[in-house]
Amino acid sequence: MARKYIEATIGFKKDIGKIRISNDDECRIVLNSYKEVLMVLADGMGGQNKGDYASSTTVNFLCEEFLKKPKFITYIDAMIWIANKIKKINTLLYNTQDKDENYRGMGTTLVVALLVGNKIVVINIGDSRCYLVNNKKLVQITEDQTYVNYLYKSGIIEEKDMATNPNRHVLTNSLGCFPSVSFDKFIINYSGQSIFLCSDGLYNNVSIKDIEAILNTTDETHIKVDSLIELANYNGGSDNISCCLWEPIKK
Repeated sequence: MARKYIEATIGFKKDIGKIRISNDDECRIVLNSYKEVLMVLADGMGGQNKGDYASSTTVNFLCEEFLKKPKFITYIDAMIWIANKIKKINTLLYNTQDKDENYRGMGTTLVVALLVGNKIVVINIGDSRCYLVNNKKLVQITEDQTYVNYLYKSGIIEEKDMATNPNRHVLTNSLGCFPSVSFDKFIINYSGQSIFLCSDGLYNNVSIKDIEAILNTTDETHIKVDSLIELANYNGGSDNISCCLWEPIKK
């Protein structure tokens, strides 16, 4: 059966924020010649240069490999492919820090949305997020891999206490820190929704209600991305900020 592809506009951007001295975020959206779409966002950690190296190396590697890849046969093929590439980049990052003490302790979050026909393969490591926009509302697909989310799921703290908990930035999973990597994976039916990825520097500085309000304007896609980053900075810009937005063209 022939696949149906949806025309869309895209926007992606990263920003250093107001506090950090380096930008450890990286993000990108690429389309191949078969109109398959890869959205990638990574939030590096480990200090100046280390976090930047981890995130940029990861995003560059996945995008370059995607553009070289022949057409995916099925979404299962896509899922296997992205899983293998993530394992490969994890090994590359881990070996780099294992051999060079200047890169010791680096790692990165990673969120990927791979759109193939009417399916989205979503991969998550850490606390960057993937959302779909359904009926003008954000629906979070990924689950934050953080200590504070573990405390909440375990019933130790309440949801209202998560935003102020002193351990809210502690990750329970990351890419590149260990010889092997684990990740959450989701297969989502796709029927023309907008897809939105962002780092914690965005959602910790802009409320979900305000994100929805900006995404539901009639502005062009790249203007919406600019507006989100501007609002995050206006609200304090406490971290690096990055986001990717894929918006189908309404006919």
